[in-house]
Amino acid sequence: MGDALTSFDVAFHPTLAYIASNHINFRCNTRRCPVTPHFLTRPDLKGSFGMCASSHWIASAVGQSVLERNGNAFDAAVAMGFVLHVVEPHLNGPGGEVVALIAPVGSRPQTLNGQGVAPEAATIAHFESLGLDMVPGAGALAAAVPGAFDAWLLLLRDHGTWELADALAYAEHYARIGHSVVPKEADTIATVAGLFREHWPTSAAQWLVDGTAPQGGQWVRNSAYARTLNRLGAAAVGPDREARIDAARREWRSGFVAKAIDAFIECTPHRHASGTSHYGVITGQDISDFEASYEDPIIGQFRGTDIVKPGPWSQGPVLLQIMAILDGYSDSELDLASADSIHRVLEAMKLALADRDAYYGPDLPVETLQTLISAEYANSRRALIGETASRDLRPGDPGGVSPFLPPLRHDAPIAGGLDIGTGEPTVSVTGTTQGDTCHLDVVDRWGNTISATPSGGWLQSSPTIPELGFQLGTRLQMTWLDRRSASALRPGGRPRTTLSPTLLMRNGEAVSALGSPGGDQQDQWQALYLVRVLAGGKSPQQAIDAPAFNTTAYVGSFWPRQWNPRGATVEDRVGAEVISDLERRGHVVTRAGEWALGRLSSVTRDPSAGIFSAAANPRGAQGYAAGR
Repeated sequence: MGDALTSFDVAFHPTLAYIASNHINFRCNTRRCPVTPHFLTRPDLKGSFGMCASSHWIASAVGQSVLERNGNAFDAAVAMGFVLHVVEPHLNGPGGEVVALIAPVGSRPQTLNGQGVAPEAATIAHFESLGLDMVPGAGALAAAVPGAFDAWLLLLRDHGTWELADALAYAEHYARIGHSVVPKEADTIATVAGLFREHWPTSAAQWLVDGTAPQGGQWVRNSAYARTLNRLGAAAVGPDREARIDAARREWRSGFVAKAIDAFIECTPHRHASGTSHYGVITGQDISDFEASYEDPIIGQFRGTDIVKPGPWSQGPVLLQIMAILDGYSDSELDLASADSIHRVLEAMKLALADRDAYYGPDLPVETLQTLISAEYANSRRALIGETASRDLRPGDPGGVSPFLPPLRHDAPIAGGLDIGTGEPTVSVTGTTQGDTCHLDVVDRWGNTISATPSGGWLQSSPTIPELGFQLGTRLQMTWLDRRSASALRPGGRPRTTLSPTLLMRNGEAVSALGSPGGDQQDQWQALYLVRVLAGGKSPQQAIDAPAFNTTAYVGSFWPRQWNPRGATVEDRVGAEVISDLERRGHVVTRAGEWALGRLSSVTRDPSAGIFSAAANPRGAQGYAAGR
């Protein structure tokens, strides 16, 4: 086959078609670009109208419904986002946040910042006065200002076409009529049922059915949240569409929502993951003062493709650093089927994540960030990758900035039996949660594209506010109670979030949107996808289905913020021989099971041919794509 693409390759994969039509050199050989179809757990959807993919089939169906009713990608994403609050309440909620990357046709891509800030009373001194050395992983002390609602409405106002009530109607329907509980949601509620009964009675009233956790497949409702959505939709009154949406935003920030949160939080202390009881510190004024916003994203490259990410207040630059390191290897050195290639990728991930833990934060200087994602810096980091697994935390020296070295708590006790080995969503009996997030991607027939990662406000994060039907999030657990850290807790400051959606662009046009839930693993699993698609010639669904792996040798973003030197988690499908070889190299391998890691979805677009495709994750039997 040489360096040329066969006609089958072009037909099989729209991204390859675009590469071919633009005469972009793309090395391909018969080992990595087979000319025979492979078994897929989901089809690579292809069409010419529009595509939606997400972590829950109802959200994907809702998004496609919006597109069919002449809505654009941003209308669809908003409707999907609110539906995810209802059908995946253990993974996100209106009291949480959303980070999105948007690419309106004919405009530069933007980051939609729906990450709320720390309340004014959330000071390091206050936490220290309570005897805490970390922000707890569950309880309202860890609550940042909710950012998701305002961000979704800002997107709808500025880039959508629908009225708010229409966009909210789907979520209100599922909250009022009910939805079928997925097994993971049922397991989560069962895990924290004792906490709810003993310490969080409002959560017990909302999430338990006759005092017990619902079973997978059981039909449940959230009538309180349905009423909240109805009231917010009714508040959208004004002379034009923009004014109507802004009126609903004000009702959230200063009306009944903010007042209910304020009254509930100051009412009584409640049990936190620390095992102690405290009042929260968020107030109605904190909510009133926050507004979602847009900002410029950052851009890196891999194999000639632009990778668009949110800034260093997220972990987005981690993916750019990983891919810059891997770009120095040949395609054959990145086949991801051998211990050699998996070792290289694991070590690259560890180096990038060490820089994240040392330097990332909302105030990282632009020049330092540009150094971190540069090819020259990547070359110096790649030179550190040896034949064996490093056991050290090795942040680099991007020049002029001293690294913050966080405490390495590799032997810290884990309350409630939380298992952090797999990188998948895990919940302890104390409500402590790791990796629970949603994701959605949409491209419409005009080419508008969005990748969004909603999270936080989990049903297990803090007590339910009964008048509203939801709870606050715990994103402040990602801040340090150490003033030297770039991600230290600061009143009014953004916590460094793990939310990390991705856009791919060529010649100034979006060609793909992708992402994954998974906390600290989000960019690691996305790196595997990009290697397989851009260097390995896989289709999106092939890349998603392929065996996944990740490192756990980083300082965890979630309480209790453990570090697992040389830790690596792999799906058993990588093979016993490969696993043995990785262990021989010094990796401490956790076998996660056959289908356990990564929950990616993606949509792609070929601008020249007008062809769209989509792919979704089979793990958990929950994520689906829809389109035509």
